[in-house]
Amino acid sequence: MSPLSRLRLPAPLHRRALTALAAAVQQDTDTWSQAPLSLVAPASADATLFHVAVDVSDAPDLAVSYTAPGQYLQLRVPGADKPAFLAIASPPSFAASRCEFQFLVKRVPGSTVDLLCGLGRGDIVELSGIMGRGFQVEEISPPDAFPSVLIFATGSGISPIRSLIELGFRANERSNVRLYYGARNLQKMAYQERFKDWEYAGVNVIPVLSQPDERWSGERGYVQTAFLRAKHILNPLTTGAVLCGHKQMTEVCEAPKPLQDEVRMDQTNRVFCWLLRCSKQSV
Repeated sequence: MSPLSRLRLPAPLHRRALTALAAAVQQDTDTWSQAPLSLVAPASADATLFHVAVDVSDAPDLAVSYTAPGQYLQLRVPGADKPAFLAIASPPSFAASRCEFQFLVKRVPGSTVDLLCGLGRGDIVELSGIMGRGFQVEEISPPDAFPSVLIFATGSGISPIRSLIELGFRANERSNVRLYYGARNLQKMAYQERFKDWEYAGVNVIPVLSQPDERWSGERGYVQTAFLRAKHILNPLTTGAVLCGHKQMTEVCEAPKPLQDEVRMDQTNRVFCWLLRCSKQSV
């Protein structure tokens, strides 16, 4: 059985898995915890992305139940018709020590997140239980067996990637760890102040701008095309990939066709076989 085939389930098993997932989601949302906001502030120069932090010191069980980067929860605010699904940006170790969840959210007019971004420190929100398995980092361990890890993120999809990098997956023990982070321009790109720390941890950060100004000398276009331009031929059996962002980006990165011109066909079908995906991304 090829590694890729492990990602697919037979139809009856797939239905059972979906039923179990639905039951787990129901269980996770049966209990809601009230918690005050500790921070609401712009995270990008154009204020389309926001930092949001929630103090969960009065819900210690919730704080310690967050165990893996890529996990998420639902957040309710007064006056909203439905909750928002938010990936947690801070690593589990931060939640355990500081009793705080940090998020990166995209402000969309008329959405629940729009209402959230209009609140302030001390305002009360409600949090569901932790949801999802998160990124299964053990699938690309030990580092000497998987020396290459490719990370692709766009927009607010960088949120759970921050958690992954800052939790640590022994990136500095690997020979080739690259983060392709896409945004329209630098004014819409979050976490730029963290890039040096991420580089120090062993992650080569490659910003990719689709509509940069004339002063930009870095990568242009989309993250998937920037990766193809690099023309680094990787061994698919020793390469891990993490994708979180726009649906179109993840579909293109997973699809065999864009890689056929750059990678031999026998590699192409498996180049993203060790795929660690966030179950739900922030909206």
